[in-house]
Amino acid sequence: MLTDSYGRVATDLRVSLTDRCNLRCAYCMPPEGLDWLPTPEVLTADEIVRLIRIGVETLGIREVRFTGGEPLLRRDLGFIIAATAALSPRPDISLTTNGIGLDRRAAALREAGVDRINVSLDTLRPEVFRKLTRRDRLADVLSGLAAAAAVGFTPVKVNTVLMRGQNDEEAPELLRYCAERGYELRFIEQMPLDAQHGWKRAEMVTADEIFGLLSASFELSEDTERTRGAAPAETYLVNGGPARVGVIASVTRPFCGACDRVRLTADGQIRNCLFARSESDLRAALRSGASDQEIAAQWCAAVASKLPGHGINDPSFLQPDRPMSAIGG
Repeated sequence: MLTDSYGRVATDLRVSLTDRCNLRCAYCMPPEGLDWLPTPEVLTADEIVRLIRIGVETLGIREVRFTGGEPLLRRDLGFIIAATAALSPRPDISLTTNGIGLDRRAAALREAGVDRINVSLDTLRPEVFRKLTRRDRLADVLSGLAAAAAVGFTPVKVNTVLMRGQNDEEAPELLRYCAERGYELRFIEQMPLDAQHGWKRAEMVTADEIFGLLSASFELSEDTERTRGAAPAETYLVNGGPARVGVIASVTRPFCGACDRVRLTADGQIRNCLFARSESDLRAALRSGASDQEIAAQWCAAVASKLPGHGINDPSFLQPDRPMSAIGG
């Protein structure tokens, strides 16, 4: 099993399939975009599936979440998902996407084996969407959400990052929109993972502020039906339910002590944390002919060195060199 020195066991694998994205969200990358990984450095579909198989069959991985960049940009996404779903024991499979193109692919993704889907949506206002993402694609995202719900993803989860002075006043509007359609909204505190390294704590909308914004329009109560466990979101019933809302307070309410996640980047690096400053190169092992047992041993050694927490609140904290788009959520 993937156990670290603090007794935590990694059972949730986040797989970044690409660092490429068709949006340019202000809290992730600059308007001109980034230099993408050269194709030879990106894991092939067969390499990804092999690593997932080792994780599931040998190391106790029970959940696999595919992320990006934007994972829908991988043409071989369906093959990767189907091959993952064919593993025994079958892991829980989820996908995080910006929703562009989801309207055309939702049914195929469900058929391939995706169990749950998360869609990023930070605003319902076209002009704000254009400002935040530098693209005019809000209608596509909303169509993708509707398509995901129509093919049976229940609930469709929506991820929102509030930014002070830009979309923070929309919190109640976003929650009302999602609740009316059966989507489950989760607000995420903005984290220091932008390529520009421009994140400032004072500009971040905190969990306490989010609760304040919502409580002015809704009654939030304890969600007694769910046990949080290692889940990153604190969830609450909205007006008594059945609608729920979650808040992921990575900065102000760290949940590192219960973390069960490990990350695989698109170029084959194992990362123990979004904010890790070190990685373990499984791609080199793959391409040098290492056996499954050797790769598993290297993976175990990488996880064993996991730090007790992300250290954001430590004065010595340094933002990781890779931005979110190159790590995977």
